[in-house]
Amino acid sequence: MSPPPAVETLGLSKSFGDTTAVADLTLSIPQGQMFALVGPDGAGKTTVLRLLCGVLAPTDGTVRILGMELPRELERIKRRIGYFSQGFSLYGDLSVDENIEFFAEIHGVEEFRKRREELLQFTRLEPFRRRQADRLSGGMKQKLALVCTLIHRPSLLLLDEPTTGVDPVSRRDFWVILSSLMTEDITVLLTTPYLDEAERCHQVGMLQSGRLLVADSPAALRGRLGGTLLEIICSEVRRAFAVLKESSLIAEVQIFGDRLDVLLDNRTVQENQVRELLHREGIDILGWRAVQPRLENLFISLMKAEG
Repeated sequence: MSPPPAVETLGLSKSFGDTTAVADLTLSIPQGQMFALVGPDGAGKTTVLRLLCGVLAPTDGTVRILGMELPRELERIKRRIGYFSQGFSLYGDLSVDENIEFFAEIHGVEEFRKRREELLQFTRLEPFRRRQADRLSGGMKQKLALVCTLIHRPSLLLLDEPTTGVDPVSRRDFWVILSSLMTEDITVLLTTPYLDEAERCHQVGMLQSGRLLVADSPAALRGRLGGTLLEIICSEVRRAFAVLKESSLIAEVQIFGDRLDVLLDNRTVQENQVRELLHREGIDILGWRAVQPRLENLFISLMKAEG
């Protein structure tokens, strides 16, 4: 018999007065997977996590965590999950060791010392164990917060934008740690504004205005665009974007810094038409190649379709 999903929701909704933060969310995440929930600020990502860990009560719908139903089995569920919130509070005047001990006591873990040693080595925080939390770098604070979340060996880890605001090296180290957690049969559900992070997960759900637009593997999501994606580097990228956007030649055009991503339904016919249009407008093409779609392309396309 297969285990129940780590997270299962059916018609989950949450409203604050006249504002709907989460609308009719139906989701199933198998145990042992890493799932990324992506979306812009205000999309409802944090609200979803708070509903899943019982901090908020839903307006409608059902939630099951590891086969247990919220809110009826909240106390059992709390022992099986770890919740890393955006405002995770470390105690600045306590050392690394003392913070871990404090959170172990909160979770009722009496024999925590061996686990603490494992986690300190795992996160490379051992040399800093006597340093006060206030004196740690941003990346080390995030690692310590993760250690405190893992001290009671949760089966499900809920992480709310865990790498926001840290430097690129710390962000990379944090992801090495998260990937290593997969060997411990931990299910990870995280929210992130970074679509390159979402690419590393087994599944990705795209959230907009509280509604789940789509959820699938990164490869399957990239394949939804269809057609051919051209990356164009040109002399006047913003004017080229405006010209192509007004044209009826192409399915879609997106701008990323100094380049354009142009989606073609029929490359054989449309490629030369795009070249000729830009040439007539006096726009020089500096680079031109077909590329694999990225999650950014799909997400922007979906958001445009949603208006």
